[in-house]
Amino acid sequence: MNTAYKIREAGRNFFKCGVAGWCLEVLFTSAESFVLHDWRLMGKTSLLMFPIYGMGALLAPIGQMVDKWLSVGPAKALAVQDKIMRHGTLYMVLIFVAEYLSGLWLRARGMCPWDYTGRHSNIDGLIRLDFAPLWFMTGLLFEQITKKKGA
Repeated sequence: MNTAYKIREAGRNFFKCGVAGWCLEVLFTSAESFVLHDWRLMGKTSLLMFPIYGMGALLAPIGQMVDKWLSVGPAKALAVQDKIMRHGTLYMVLIFVAEYLSGLWLRARGMCPWDYTGRHSNIDGLIRLDFAPLWFMTGLLFEQITKKKGA
């Protein structure tokens, strides 16, 4: 596989994760409107979120590296449910770290599009621990949409 192909594939995966993240965010914020009885069901996101979600393209390669690092030999096959738990947990933690660090950076510039201050289980208004299941599933979704065909 040549370098140009790898760069194009990485760009496609970045785009897929960016768009998927935007769509998920709009759906999620629309659901919040429903809970608040705002029947307009307005969802929202920010252009700034695209590159943050796009970085989800790095999750699957990191998951693969961790699998190689933890395996003791070729016979060390991981059961599907164990792989889901390992990858989902790893991705959830990485997404929390990315959300916190990108939020910190954006807030320092007065550009952070989210603020969880006053919300349940928030840390510095930048992450919400009760979102853990959402990030677990989002990480697994990003892994699936960036998976090579036939892999």
